[in-house]
Amino acid sequence: MGLRERKKRAVRATLSAVALRHALERGVSQVRVEDIAAEADVSPRTFNNYFPSKEAAIVGGVSIRSDQFCEILSRQPGEMPLHDALCATVLKVFEAEPDRDWIARSRLIRTEPSLFAEAAKADLAVEQSIAREVGRRTRTDPATCLAPRIAAATVVAAIHAAVEFWLDADHGSLSDVLAQAMERFRIADIDPDQSDMASD
Repeated sequence: MGLRERKKRAVRATLSAVALRHALERGVSQVRVEDIAAEADVSPRTFNNYFPSKEAAIVGGVSIRSDQFCEILSRQPGEMPLHDALCATVLKVFEAEPDRDWIARSRLIRTEPSLFAEAAKADLAVEQSIAREVGRRTRTDPATCLAPRIAAATVVAAIHAAVEFWLDADHGSLSDVLAQAMERFRIADIDPDQSDMASD
């Protein structure tokens, strides 16, 4: 990763952290883009280059990083079964235990409809990115084959189920809960010769 990209990620992380703190201290309705930008020492216009809304900034730090997920998935051995590759990727993405901000943000999203809706949009984008990477890995096209989309949606749903379960009570480490979740089902390998939704 180049210096420019690292700087962009740092600014994005700062904006999201400030937005979260303001939401926790004031309530989501009282958060203002201008205040977030001022504290992060950027202009409101720069804020809008990173996030389309205050809700997106608050949610930003908790959504699954699709670029990270897909990069890790792409590094899994080609001969590894799809489910095992996805499982290894999930555990690598969540290798470190969530910090206090991540947990606070996750809990806040559960109680604020506007944040929940924003998180749902972010999840859809993540599913689409994962489906494309699964398609690349299996030599199928998510536009004509349903299987990569089902695989992506299943993994994202499993992650959310595990996180919700983990947030509700003390169930040990999140990575252990995720591992248990991924053991409860199996995603079948995808045959590139069977593009089941392709046009005749």
